[in-house]
Amino acid sequence: MIEKNFIKLYEESFAKNFDLPALSDYTSDISYTYGEMARQIARLHLLYEVAGVKKGDKVAVFGKNSSNWCVGFMSIITYGGVAVPVLPDFSPADAQTIINHSDAVMLLVDNSIMEGLSELEMKAVKNILSLDDWGILSSLPEAAFKKAHEDLEEVFYNKFTKGFGPEQVKYAEVDNSEVVEINYTSGTTGFSKGVVLSANSLAGNVDFAMRSIELNSGEKMLALLPLAHCYGCAFDYLFPMAVGVHVTILGKLPATPVIIKAFSEVRPHLILFVPIFFEKIYKKKLMPILNKGFMKVLTKIPGISGLIYGKMRKSLIETFGGRFREAVLGGAALGAEVENFLIRIKFPFTIGYGMTECGPLMSYEGFATTRKGSSGKILDIMELKIDSEQPYEVPGEILVKGENLMEGYYKNEEATKATIDEEGWLHTGDLGITDEDGFIYIKGRSKSMLLGPSGQNIYPEEIEAKLCNLPYVAEAVVLMNSNHRLEALVYPDADQVKAEGVGEELAAKMEENRKDINEQLAVYETLLKIHIREAEFEKTPKRSIKRFLYKLEE
Repeated sequence: MIEKNFIKLYEESFAKNFDLPALSDYTSDISYTYGEMARQIARLHLLYEVAGVKKGDKVAVFGKNSSNWCVGFMSIITYGGVAVPVLPDFSPADAQTIINHSDAVMLLVDNSIMEGLSELEMKAVKNILSLDDWGILSSLPEAAFKKAHEDLEEVFYNKFTKGFGPEQVKYAEVDNSEVVEINYTSGTTGFSKGVVLSANSLAGNVDFAMRSIELNSGEKMLALLPLAHCYGCAFDYLFPMAVGVHVTILGKLPATPVIIKAFSEVRPHLILFVPIFFEKIYKKKLMPILNKGFMKVLTKIPGISGLIYGKMRKSLIETFGGRFREAVLGGAALGAEVENFLIRIKFPFTIGYGMTECGPLMSYEGFATTRKGSSGKILDIMELKIDSEQPYEVPGEILVKGENLMEGYYKNEEATKATIDEEGWLHTGDLGITDEDGFIYIKGRSKSMLLGPSGQNIYPEEIEAKLCNLPYVAEAVVLMNSNHRLEALVYPDADQVKAEGVGEELAAKMEENRKDINEQLAVYETLLKIHIREAEFEKTPKRSIKRFLYKLEE
């Protein structure tokens, strides 16, 4: 059990950092100091009490990234309830299924999202509050709840007659063994399951971050990841809130220029993001420079190459605000070419690895000590096993157990038993190797691994990463045909196609790409054909392609 009590972390942080800025919406004037956040949480606790919400009851939070989303989530867990975050990307039908399956008795929701929901179909939900302005959205609210809402300021001041200061920040007694969240994740391999997370799992993530990543009270972060997803919730929100950081929330992820503008204005001290953003910058801004003839010559001259790479590093660091200590990438693999370039220019980045079932972190190592090609080192509160007779050389399924592990899938014992074995090992579904120090090197998903014509293991993600570094390729999925040959589905980079005017020649350009990449691959990995898609691939909230949706036409 983690020594630090999860809920006490926030009780202490809110009191200690009472007058410091806590949350700001980048696209609106909504903001909170830690004290203002604590006051609003106290108001919501009063409403939960009148609404009859009991300790352990589930309360769903369904909205886009915002300061109010953060306040709502925190109000649930500090009351002693179980938060059920619903990703804003889910359709109303899927969201209602999740809300019903979770047994949520209350809903906090954006006004615009509520318009697509059916109150009658959310059977256990008795009260609905707006994440926009904390108003009542229930069509027929209970009389006592409506009156308490109308008289909330009076009720609040009657309770806190001497005012509300740091000493009034007191939260429910919640042992780390108790459940605080059920997180429904779409994943890349099928239908959502409700991951049951204890306070201990979340405490393990936050405490590890506090011990391993430098972030100090009064510093700044820019929240870009979906907060309803474990990665964003744990590290863009729960971790910084525990240390007194000012988090600016970007909201719905906009175009790259807007993100870069936000970085320049917020100037965060820590960056958490997905690899695809860095890959786009490398491909669209840096590769064209590196591929110029004179540049290819200069970067091979000792001394001069160092100056060039130093300027590139400085420019890239300034792009992200100029004062961050480290960029932590996770949620998907980083292409080897991009990783090699970032290492070459000494850009301060590292790659972590996790999954919702661990709330989410499983491995991490700071950029100064991480190892090339790895996804960090197994956490000191977790254990690692590679299901292979030669775990240092031959890939096997990655198995983990320890403090971060989920309690199971909500109301799905069969799926829980299929994922956590009798010895307590979580079967990740990922394939990889390790080294003597516990660094993890991921090779691919066990469910997406393909067998070559002579039984060779083929990891399509590795081929896809190479494809996505070629001209005119934005996204790719590699599949095997009925003759055990590989073919690729490719979604083109529309901006590059348009800028270079190659629309009618695109098929020919893709054939050139096919020949180029085949020179880099083993014979059994070569591509027979590239198929051009007109639409983007469907993705999960962490930007992983839902590979199970795609097949080759026979």
